[in-house]
Amino acid sequence: MGRRADRVYTGTSDIAMLEKWVDELAVNAAVRIVKHDGATVEGVVSVTPTVQVFLDPNDQEGMNGVVRLIDSNRPDWGGMVWLGDIRNVQHLDSVRTGSSRA
Repeated sequence: MGRRADRVYTGTSDIAMLEKWVDELAVNAAVRIVKHDGATVEGVVSVTPTVQVFLDPNDQEGMNGVVRLIDSNRPDWGGMVWLGDIRNVQHLDSVRTGSSRA
């Protein structure tokens, strides 16, 4: 993944929301992510995401991050979701915040 994102965040509350998603997305957690556009993505978190610096299409620097999901029923699939696109995270198993951190 490059240093480019469609959208970056600079506000304190926006960055706090990105960090909240990091806390909720522990490695090995089975989750259903609901995006702001209403789309849902299900899978297992393969690596705990991090909030990082990116540039938007206008070269504005800001924060965002990506979570990568995997699904054993679809071994060639790798779902990437921008943290800034997440509206809600639903846990589908018992792996929660602070568990199984990578």
